[in-house]
Amino acid sequence: MKKITLLFIFLFVISFTKAQDRVINPGVPFLLVAADARAAGMADVGVATSADAFSQQWNPAKYAFATDQKGFSISYTPYLTDLVNDISLGQLTYYQKLNERSAFAGSLRYFGLGEIELRETGDPNESPRIVSPNEFAIDGSYSLKLSEKFSMAIAGRFINSNLKVASDNNDASSASTFAVDVAGFYQSEEIAYNEFNGRWRAGFNIQNLGPKISYDNDDFNNNFIPANLKIGTGFDFILDDYNKVAVNVEFNKLLVPTPQDPDLNGDGTVTVEERNQNNQNYRAIGWTSGVFESFGDAPDGFSEELKEVTYAVGAEYLYQDSFAMRLGYFHESPLKGARQFFSLGAGFKYNVVKVDVSYLFSASKVKNPLENTLRFSLTFNFGDKYDEY
Repeated sequence: MKKITLLFIFLFVISFTKAQDRVINPGVPFLLVAADARAAGMADVGVATSADAFSQQWNPAKYAFATDQKGFSISYTPYLTDLVNDISLGQLTYYQKLNERSAFAGSLRYFGLGEIELRETGDPNESPRIVSPNEFAIDGSYSLKLSEKFSMAIAGRFINSNLKVASDNNDASSASTFAVDVAGFYQSEEIAYNEFNGRWRAGFNIQNLGPKISYDNDDFNNNFIPANLKIGTGFDFILDDYNKVAVNVEFNKLLVPTPQDPDLNGDGTVTVEERNQNNQNYRAIGWTSGVFESFGDAPDGFSEELKEVTYAVGAEYLYQDSFAMRLGYFHESPLKGARQFFSLGAGFKYNVVKVDVSYLFSASKVKNPLENTLRFSLTFNFGDKYDEY
């Protein structure tokens, strides 16, 4: 039997943080979870990898370089499997190239918290009221090659969060907002070196730029959405016609203000009034000003700003573009959430169908909600083939 307390466990665990005052905890954090097994197998690396059907989450500008005319993907990620068996993230994505220079894509991400039983009393014989909290996001994007080697894209996103539980004194209306992404992608031509050929890639994505989300339309009871900046680069070692190894590195920073020290008067103690005032001051920051403040508002200065940058490295081995093995490592400062993990993944392609799986091993004392979880993705590619420049 699942109780309402599981909802609160989820709200704390999903932020991947310890109880620290200056860890950044934006709303709707499901937007940051890697939904596809390919990127998850490389420790959430995706902004500068080769184009695939999952590019919508990582860098939609990659679609302009897709080698298949159209594609459809579905992915499934179990969540908090050590606690429950019905919390999961699912994603559907479709893309289509309009011509050799442009493409459009759309996706749906759905995060379900399963069924929660609510009882007014502690009597186990009482008939429970069943609620099913959930969150979802609907995306659309357009990408265009500005040259043979560089493309840009813009994406729009509608976000809905239905986590509020109705009571006798209030309703259970959901919260919603919107966001935009601006992305760019560079891919070089194949370059001949002494012992192998190679290809350079680089990308950036400024994600989730949009108004804060609030259930009560209250300026002082709202949450920043997880605006973030992804920057990455990669290199393909093309060993021969059959074997290729891609190595990628990626950096990510939340474009959300850092919570300030709640000890407002500097006496070494924090009162309830000081903490409430500090929270009120934080929530009063506008989302646009918050993006710019996020680059220089850490109380300990530049050294703390660097701790807010996560990095990940990933590698992918491909045989005849049909079989793939992947591994990766992700690192976040212990003072800013302590997510640290290794990942493994594999993929197999037959005709138009591709299957990907991944597995995560935590390397931190803080338990990861995706630890010991298999993630699955299924892709179908159709239509004409385009040459890879």
